[in-house]
Amino acid sequence: MRRAAVIGSPIEHSLSPVLHNAAYAALGLDWEYTRLECAEAGVPALVSSLGPEWAGLSCTMPTKRAALAVASSVTDRAAAVGAANTLVRTESGWHADCTDVDGVVGALREQGFSGGSHGVVIGAGGTATAVLAAFAELGVKSVSLAVRDLSRASEAVGTAARVGVEVDVLDLSVVDLAVLAGASDVLVSTVPAQATVPLAPALARAPYVLDVIYHPWPTPVAAAVQESGARLATGLDMLLHQAFGQVEQFTGMPAPQDVMREALAAELARRDG
Repeated sequence: MRRAAVIGSPIEHSLSPVLHNAAYAALGLDWEYTRLECAEAGVPALVSSLGPEWAGLSCTMPTKRAALAVASSVTDRAAAVGAANTLVRTESGWHADCTDVDGVVGALREQGFSGGSHGVVIGAGGTATAVLAAFAELGVKSVSLAVRDLSRASEAVGTAARVGVEVDVLDLSVVDLAVLAGASDVLVSTVPAQATVPLAPALARAPYVLDVIYHPWPTPVAAAVQESGARLATGLDMLLHQAFGQVEQFTGMPAPQDVMREALAAELARRDG
């Protein structure tokens, strides 16, 4: 039996096992995918302890930077983002990638976004760096990065430079978000749902909006976008598309996307009672 897992902390509510185990069953693989509780400092020891039966790891917070550091080879996009959500076993060690980029690209394309010149990102954490790399892939040339703490934007600015996207860092507390969103081609919110309560109507002025937060649902941003008539991509869409890439890298086989979607919908319905 081959094995794979999602690592992070806390990890008990991760939906990744639902997606991966459904995929492996559909592909006829006798594989097991589990959750492993792991803090950032524990990543090197965990990875070094895994035997040859381990095909790959999905890495969630707070393990993504440590995952990049333990890899023996790294994709260009993972290096640009400065984090890896995917570790794949190879003959020479572990190969790091960031399929979070696939998640953003796939979620937006699914809603009909085919490209534009200017994007807006709310927040500058780890997800924002993946969004910037995704924007580069989508052909977005310039980005307004709206943040509460300007001093925390340096990593995102570095990623933007590495992927060739021009970035303007703005103070979220003073910028006119309605004007900013209305003039954009696409907007991605990476901040917690509660923080977006006063911002949501303004953010919904963008024609395409991705809210990476999906619990509790609907988020304030999602509700405002649905009311405005703009196109809404969700964190669940992003979760699916990043998992498609992981399944393909772990197995070398095309991801059974419809099966994975159905498994996710069934699990969400079960959790909702």
